[in-house]
Amino acid sequence: MTHPDLRAAPELFLGTLRNFVALLRSESELAKGELKEKAAQAGTGLAFMTAAAIAALAGLHVLAAALVAWIAAAGLSPGLAALVVGGALLTAAVCLLLAGKSRLSSKALLPSRTIRSIKQDAASIREAGNAGN
Repeated sequence: MTHPDLRAAPELFLGTLRNFVALLRSESELAKGELKEKAAQAGTGLAFMTAAAIAALAGLHVLAAALVAWIAAAGLSPGLAALVVGGALLTAAVCLLLAGKSRLSSKALLPSRTIRSIKQDAASIREAGNAGN
């Protein structure tokens, strides 16, 4: 049975430390990149929600004008036309609101690639530690 050369231990330790620091740096860069991507996604979601709010306000305005026109004219055609337009705008607002909401969900904003990568790194480190024993 041969005994390991203990003179190489400091170099092995430093090499391991360098690899660990490089791993931390790469994970940090991955996390930064993914968080930037998620922030852009959140911005798009907020833009959709803003557009939904504007469309909803316009739809409510048209619906109110439709009701006024319908009562004033006592005929169906001007009021009915305004109700159709208002209903279509509110439908568009609901679609935009749902699209914006889906982009702002906690699951959509979670940095899943970074989490998966860190779990893989931790498993690799555990395997390397077990292989040395």
